[in-house]
Amino acid sequence: MADLECPTVMKNIITFLSSLLQRVAESNDLNPRFHPQKISAFHGLTRPTISIQSYLERIFKYANCSPSCYVVAYVYLDRFTQQQPALSINSFNVHRLLITGVMVAAKFMDDLYYNNAYYAKVGGISTTEMNFLEVDFLFGLGFQLNVNPTTFHTYFSHLQREMLLLQPPLEHHLLNLSPSSSPPSSSSSSYKSLSTKLLHYEDDHQQHQEVAAV
Repeated sequence: MADLECPTVMKNIITFLSSLLQRVAESNDLNPRFHPQKISAFHGLTRPTISIQSYLERIFKYANCSPSCYVVAYVYLDRFTQQQPALSINSFNVHRLLITGVMVAAKFMDDLYYNNAYYAKVGGISTTEMNFLEVDFLFGLGFQLNVNPTTFHTYFSHLQREMLLLQPPLEHHLLNLSPSSSPPSSSSSSYKSLSTKLLHYEDDHQQHQEVAAV
């Protein structure tokens, strides 16, 4: 998608994706009784000192993967939480889920990508742990890595609307949205710009077709 090639758009994608994940993690931290917590391989003993945004910016700086990988990683994280409802995103696991999601997206989307040892260094974990997280993530996804164009556009549009609603009006032009993108309506206040959930969208009909074709 051409929009993602714009540095300003990618900067905003990173900012608002990290903001969304921050809200989801904080919500689950504060309300554990509503989100039964499962201890997993992604769960750290302590909260990382680096913020989610700084961590995602670090991944973006060093991973050198295609811009589409970050939207696909967002799809994977949402898909993962749907497949694993007892594993809520929180401050103890979000960083490991992020580095794993981006790495898996890069391997699936890009012709050239760094190996697990490199991503481990970027993410601040050992290669052994990175290998284990990758396997756990793939099984958690049920190896459903394909993201069809409809799903990709839906998640990307969700981030675009999030950016439009949270940016000052005079800065909207900086987002360089495509002509096909719809501007927010006057009823945009009904949109959950401060959502504490991921999108939870899938093109179920096409997803079932893809599974049946395997």
